[in-house]
Amino acid sequence: MKPFSIAGIQMRVSASYSNVEAMKMKLNILMNIYPWVDMVVYSELCAYGPLTHHALTRIEDFEEQMQELAQRHKVWLLPGSVFHKVDGLIYNTASVIDPQGNVVKRYRKMFPFYPYEVGVTPGHEFCLFDVPEVGRFGVSICYDMWFPETTRTLAVHGAEVILHPTLTGTIDREIELSIVRASAAINQCFIFDINGLDTGGSGRSIICGPDGRVTYQAQNNEEMIPIEINIDRVRRSRELGLLRLGQPLKSFRDHLGDFDIYRKEVPKPYLDSLGPLIKPQRVKELGDLQILEESVVPGRNVFSSSIPTDNTDPGAIS
Repeated sequence: MKPFSIAGIQMRVSASYSNVEAMKMKLNILMNIYPWVDMVVYSELCAYGPLTHHALTRIEDFEEQMQELAQRHKVWLLPGSVFHKVDGLIYNTASVIDPQGNVVKRYRKMFPFYPYEVGVTPGHEFCLFDVPEVGRFGVSICYDMWFPETTRTLAVHGAEVILHPTLTGTIDREIELSIVRASAAINQCFIFDINGLDTGGSGRSIICGPDGRVTYQAQNNEEMIPIEINIDRVRRSRELGLLRLGQPLKSFRDHLGDFDIYRKEVPKPYLDSLGPLIKPQRVKELGDLQILEESVVPGRNVFSSSIPTDNTDPGAIS
């Protein structure tokens, strides 16, 4: 095994001003204390906070600062994500930077936290990259993990480690911790789920191994979390079974059928009966529901134009 170490940085995030200088300071301190770290991961929307008001039209302005840091410290760097405005559309975008300072991948969050992450457009491409002589890595962002198809797709394409920046400050954080554990076990991989603090989340970042067991879980304070991983554990688990028992990836491969629920042309009357994807309101306000339903365009973002186009509830973003 070639030793490989990944550090998560759980830090306070402001929605009022840039956090980039604080990110730089944290990384410089981290690398001074732990010079053996090979990769660093920040939380979702760490750099500029959770408001689409701060969306960048030139993501390169942010990336260039992170590229300089990655090259200086010779580390792989996933500096959380930023809102990136392209042709009038806003994407929640994470950049992957190699130790030479090259941007090797950009990933657009596939599942914005509708109906709260208002005005953000979903991405449609998965993110996988190889670290030479180490292994294959995948990237997903926060609410993506609530859709098991995302992590399963990364695993089916060989991801042995999934990097998962998140921003959760809501009461469902406890549920997310169980999802991380289950996802790591089901896909027999490492998962680094890094949350922020203040308007960047409620902390409790978690790292799980390929048996679903917790390697480390942070608390609700700023932390640097350097973890050395053994990717051979992933390969042994996938070869011989999780705890030498179930072999879910092999079973998925051998029993891979045509799941009708994924075919667009197949009717799904129950899902259609659930109604539009809108924020819950008080019962007395539901008289306007028909108006909201009529504003829905099939297959498109389902937000009514009467809903603000900015995130006025930063703590609700996932």
